[in-house]
Amino acid sequence: MSLFSFVKEAGEKLIDLLTPGNANASDELKKHIETIGLGNPNVHATVEGDKITLTGEVASQEEKEKIVLAAGNISGVGSVDDQLTIAAGAPAVTAAKFVTVESGDTLSAISKRVYGDANKYQKIFDANKPMLKDVNKIYPGQVLRIPE
Repeated sequence: MSLFSFVKEAGEKLIDLLTPGNANASDELKKHIETIGLGNPNVHATVEGDKITLTGEVASQEEKEKIVLAAGNISGVGSVDDQLTIAAGAPAVTAAKFVTVESGDTLSAISKRVYGDANKYQKIFDANKPMLKDVNKIYPGQVLRIPE
């Protein structure tokens, strides 16, 4: 249960999701999560201004983190209140770190910064699939998962 901050001006443009008073915000976010390839988890969303609150149950810590990032990496979202729970019986896993992409960053540069080895960029790419589809397609303000 945490509040994550995001760069409000960065991210995918989903105009209807953040429309004030949008009664369909939860369905639209579920559709977005499914569209990027994370399936259709038992997640509900409420939108208040630039904050999305996520509730529901997910299968794993990894799925939870990816859903938080999928919601936060939407243009206009300033924060995500993570109220998601992990299903009973899921293996205990240490939460990943998060890094915000800066101008001029590449996955290799981020890998060098966090692991001390630029060649471990594939580990970051794999940890952010299916949201990332190409190692060369990241943008400033995007938040990425960084596994141990």
